[in-house]
Amino acid sequence: MPNKKNLATLATLTEKVAKAKSVIIADYSGTTANQQVQLRATITKAGGEMVVAKNTLIDIALGKGKLSDSLHGMNAAIFGYEDPVSPVKAMFEFQKKNEKLDIKQGFMDDRVLSIAEVITLSKLPSKTELLSKLLMILKSPGTNLVNVLNAGPRNLVYALSAIAKKDTK
Repeated sequence: MPNKKNLATLATLTEKVAKAKSVIIADYSGTTANQQVQLRATITKAGGEMVVAKNTLIDIALGKGKLSDSLHGMNAAIFGYEDPVSPVKAMFEFQKKNEKLDIKQGFMDDRVLSIAEVITLSKLPSKTELLSKLLMILKSPGTNLVNVLNAGPRNLVYALSAIAKKDTK
């Protein structure tokens, strides 16, 4: 019979998996306590959460057997809530600085992601970057139209100004 603490942890993990847009499994065994605190703060700032739990509980919460290949050793589950990419980017930035975090696998949209796919995901622009690019693309035809419509009167002013300067000389 499972104990109450494990059942409560499993319920919490299942709830987090249900609302997360992405989940990444990483081995944190080489990090110090201070580095773990920094990693948690970085991931939280990016709109995610880092949870350390028993491997079997993580496996059950994600769906038995989906990520069991990577659930060996000291693992943490990184959940991306608001944006699936931002916490992954934050985790990779931390890994570049410290080189002690081992990213194993990911899970997104009921699909297991390999390490190569997680790396590709980390290189994608974030949601805010994509929205700003979209806004620029949508705005540019209107801006170009205004510039074309203003070109005639502007060129006329330049021509009259040049004629006026020429006459004064």
